[in-house]
Amino acid sequence: MTKCVMLWVGAGDIGMAIARRTGTGMKIIIGDKILEKAKRTAGLMQGAGFDTVPMEMDLASRASIQEYISAGRAYGNISVLINDAGVSPSQAPIKTILNVDLYGTAVLLEEVGKVIADGGVGVTISSQSGHRLSALSPEEDELLACTPAEDLLTLDMLHPSRIRDTLHAY
Repeated sequence: MTKCVMLWVGAGDIGMAIARRTGTGMKIIIGDKILEKAKRTAGLMQGAGFDTVPMEMDLASRASIQEYISAGRAYGNISVLINDAGVSPSQAPIKTILNVDLYGTAVLLEEVGKVIADGGVGVTISSQSGHRLSALSPEEDELLACTPAEDLLTLDMLHPSRIRDTLHAY
């Protein structure tokens, strides 16, 4: 018997709260760059009665994202995506923030969008930090929203000389 599958990327506490609230009866695939973190989180969820599988998954890698989705599809139809992964300005350099938070999120949404079941849902957790800086121009917003994932990191606005610090990359 196949189950509805939840893909949960980034084994954080906010994602856990969402998964606990919405994942009853689903196969929950917990992907995190740090496999031990995914295993710990899976253990906590299993202890609470959830059906989980931990996986190592690198959000900055299209191949890793595709492998993760393929593993999830082996259990049934993907019907829920929780993206709780990301790195903050205090955790990583500019390049890593852009690769994970921007490129990786775009690829994840693109790849899951190809296979999510009719009526499926997804949520990507973000930060209020975007409100600490000036708003982007409408043109910049459009570029970030509409540029194909593989071209995002080549945008002139994301050239290292135009990003002052990790907060601006974030």
